[in-house]
Amino acid sequence: MGLDTPNQKPHDRLAALLSEDMASVNALIRERMASKHAPRIPEVTAHLVEAGGKRLRPLLTLASARMCGYDGPFHVHLAATVEFIHTATLLHDDVVDESSQRRGRPTANLLWDNKSSVLVGDYLFARAFQLMVEPGNLRVLDILSNAAATIAEGEVLQLTAAQDLRTDEDIYLQVVRGKTAALFSAATEVGGVIAGVEEAHVQALFTYGDALGIAFQIADDLLDYQGDSAATGKNVGDDFRERKLTLPVIKAVAAADDEERAFWVRVIEKGDQQEGDLEHALALLDRHGALEATRDDALGWSEKAKQALAVLPESELRDLLIELADFVVARLY
Repeated sequence: MGLDTPNQKPHDRLAALLSEDMASVNALIRERMASKHAPRIPEVTAHLVEAGGKRLRPLLTLASARMCGYDGPFHVHLAATVEFIHTATLLHDDVVDESSQRRGRPTANLLWDNKSSVLVGDYLFARAFQLMVEPGNLRVLDILSNAAATIAEGEVLQLTAAQDLRTDEDIYLQVVRGKTAALFSAATEVGGVIAGVEEAHVQALFTYGDALGIAFQIADDLLDYQGDSAATGKNVGDDFRERKLTLPVIKAVAAADDEERAFWVRVIEKGDQQEGDLEHALALLDRHGALEATRDDALGWSEKAKQALAVLPESELRDLLIELADFVVARLY
């Protein structure tokens, strides 16, 4: 299928355009996830790394570096670093969330055990730090190590915020910046830094990644309440059943009267969910326009991502990144 095929998704076209670089990233990932002394490590990592994910984050690093004219070898190391950080967080998340499925396959903690998932996740973080040192660029090291810390901070914040009705939109945004956007923005920013472009372009790449990550997560949260299960791979209302306080519910809680608030306290804070509660929750979200307002927020962040790239020279890669920002919210229609 050609790159100009209109029905191909933008990340698939990015992958096709960057296929040689991506092949180098995949080879480096396989090389670095090997372990002479602990065969369990490549077993667990191969299960997750080869599960058919989109590799969106490393693609963002490769695209950013190439778009900025980089022709050295180290964008491959940085893309592999980003994927290792992402994979490590998935291993840890599945233990924390007690998940049994990811991308339609059993999770590593189910196939092996929680101890293996946590320790292999730790190993991948260590490998990520080894990789990010190799380009010899202190600023790159600063960006990626800060992203790793921000991700961990966001996950811990979510533990306390996810079932607390006092969680407002500012705290939600802080969680999203931690768990999702921090790695998106680091992935794009380091591409510009390694290419040595002017500061305004580096900042534009950071802003693009940050806004794209936020739009991506808000769209996911919205699709949990109104998505097509066949398309999303999730059942409608999974976040509700798991008592996750995501943006649609935060908006509905902010507008709730006393009776409605008592309902949210019972189902989210206390976890006392009964037959018909999901339907009632959906009716409340509809009554207060929470789903529409959430969609508007996702579109606003997508627009911010697109506008950030306006300062960069026109190129096929820039156009694809702009299309990607449209695509993450196009799922909402």
